[in-house]
Amino acid sequence: MRGRTRKAALAGAAGLFICASQASAHPHVFAEARLDVAIGPDRKVEALRHVWRFDDLFSSTVLVEFDKNKDLQLDEEELKDVASVVHDSLADYNYFQVVSANGRDVAMEAPAEMIADFTDNQLILLFESKPKDPLELKGKVDFGVYDPTFYTAIDFTEDEYLAVENLPQDCKSTVVRPDPDDAIAQNQATLTEAFFNDPTGNDLSKIFATKLELTCNG
Repeated sequence: MRGRTRKAALAGAAGLFICASQASAHPHVFAEARLDVAIGPDRKVEALRHVWRFDDLFSSTVLVEFDKNKDLQLDEEELKDVASVVHDSLADYNYFQVVSANGRDVAMEAPAEMIADFTDNQLILLFESKPKDPLELKGKVDFGVYDPTFYTAIDFTEDEYLAVENLPQDCKSTVVRPDPDDAIAQNQATLTEAFFNDPTGNDLSKIFATKLELTCNG
């Protein structure tokens, strides 16, 4: 009975992350984020390091779902359960990562693991991912974080929260924050009624994502 109860709790919490398929296209979960892009001495992208801090309401819901011993806190094993559920739930969404090199999508490996923490009544998630194939900084390379279903709003409140480690001297780093109205106007030809009414989302939503844009001469 204990195993079935635990499984049911995990399934319910997983629904918190993937129930966007039942929601309209506006966010229900909010997170402040930081992204650090690590560059190696060979000009190749070594890793994307993510930190997400979730809003109080969603965090309290997670606490209720995962606090198995009802002590109003999440211990080490409970936090591992949280991280495992999120890891599995976001696999189909590429962990909300969008990376492109000179206009072409870059495939990313799934993070080996996620780490969950609960500080000041807020859920914090940390994870690291790497490009599937070597990604060298040439021309324009973009890094963004977005939820294609619009269920979760990932917000970089300060430009400095999109950062680069070991940026080559011939590269320029720019934070791009698209204006939603301008993005719609510029992409009207491809934004169809199905896009707005499809609750499962699609890749066109990346036009709204805040991006870290690296432009290199090398």
